[in-house]
Amino acid sequence: MVSIDLFRDGMARLTGAVNVITTDGPKGFAGMTATAVCSVTDQPPTLLTCINRSSYAHAIFSGNGVLCVNVLAAEQQEVARLFADRNVTMPERLTQVAHEHLLTGSPALSGALVSFDCRITQQQSLGSHDLFICEVQAVKIGNSAAGLTYFGREYHAIGLPALASAIG
Repeated sequence: MVSIDLFRDGMARLTGAVNVITTDGPKGFAGMTATAVCSVTDQPPTLLTCINRSSYAHAIFSGNGVLCVNVLAAEQQEVARLFADRNVTMPERLTQVAHEHLLTGSPALSGALVSFDCRITQQQSLGSHDLFICEVQAVKIGNSAAGLTYFGREYHAIGLPALASAIG
């Protein structure tokens, strides 16, 4: 069996888009930074995300049954840090970032590359996490041309403007 540390070191070399997953509803608001998001199918439009069951936010996401995957733009590193900071309460996180509510009521963050507003249709446990299978109800495309990625335990910009500034 591979050690947890070796697995984590290996996963640090897997580039991932930086997302803030949000929810709002009868169980309240929750939001967290995550890279564990991927497309499942386009018929119906479906994606998945993974949330640790020991996380305070897990019960809120599960109870609300809805979420929004906000794919962050390159200039949103501070937003990623804010939603990853365990010393900032859930309500404080939401009040510090402009947002709007799409169909499900989950916050779509202003400035995101894209926001996928979803209804959770399935939930499956695997190890320490639950996989949330989510059917996309609405999509809001943002204006930024550069995305935020996470590689080597650091944030990096990717996209045409990021490449132009790196070359010039």
